[in-house]
Amino acid sequence: MLAEKRIVITGAGSGIGRATSILAASYGAKVVCVDISDGVNDTVTEIERNGGSALAIAADVSDEAAVIEFIEHCISQFGGIDGIYANAGVSGGRKSLTELTVEDWQRTLAVNTVGVFLAIKHSAPHFIGQGHGAIVCTASVAGLRANAGGVDYSASKAGVISIVQTTAYQLYGTGVRINAICPGLIETGMTKPTFDMARARGSEDKIGQINPAKRYGQPQEIGEAACFLLSDRASYVNGHALPVDGGLSASHPWVFPRK
Repeated sequence: MLAEKRIVITGAGSGIGRATSILAASYGAKVVCVDISDGVNDTVTEIERNGGSALAIAADVSDEAAVIEFIEHCISQFGGIDGIYANAGVSGGRKSLTELTVEDWQRTLAVNTVGVFLAIKHSAPHFIGQGHGAIVCTASVAGLRANAGGVDYSASKAGVISIVQTTAYQLYGTGVRINAICPGLIETGMTKPTFDMARARGSEDKIGQINPAKRYGQPQEIGEAACFLLSDRASYVNGHALPVDGGLSASHPWVFPRK
């Protein structure tokens, strides 16, 4: 599905980014794995152990110079760039509206929204020049409706969706596609506090029960969606915010059947 595609994936040190990097490599892609944490090296080790091709780069996605550098690194090491998955994100301040500080907002928006903007800004000229390219961004169901995250996090992800929709038209006629994925509740390091609390209460079986699939998701399930959108199989999918959430965002408020 991604044979010989050269792809940059941010937030590749854990969770969705790691799962997508490993999947993309298994589908034949050459992957530049970017993360601010040392976990990115473990991701690349896993890819190489399975016969894939990958490169680890430690970088802050909110640092414009670093973004330029890792995109150029993909081009110099792999001979070009065919796709980028702007996935890196933070959970936000995890505070109520009145407790959030300006510093909380600045950090959340810097990574979740500005980081996405920078990835698009500096990859798009390469894609435009060659007449093709795929951009995928991680948003969230929290960017679609309320009650899936804090105010800063939700606003940052709504911003990602708007960036994707607006950019699709700014890339009109270029052959470059851009889409967002809106994950529901996925078991990752970011959501660990939620899972830890449920397990401590003995209510793990209730996690995710308000969606029709009646369960939470795994990083690989988001990774499969990302790999599809990065591939030529998604050639007519553009400007879309795709929920991958077990059906959660399909409903207005609803009370699940109690037994």
